[in-house]
Amino acid sequence: MHQQDLPVGNPAHLTTTVERGSFAVARCSCGWSGPARRSRDRARTDARAHAVAS
Repeated sequence: MHQQDLPVGNPAHLTTTVERGSFAVARCSCGWSGPARRSRDRARTDARAHAVAS
């Protein structure tokens, strides 16, 4: 499992990406999680979009 912190947007929303096999999932400290993506860049984009929108 690989995690990468993405410090953007609201500090109450700490987002990470978690790798599971060939998929990456964006997650947030608030409980939100994005869809599984084959593209790690797309999962990071999902995480940034969530942090900025929150």
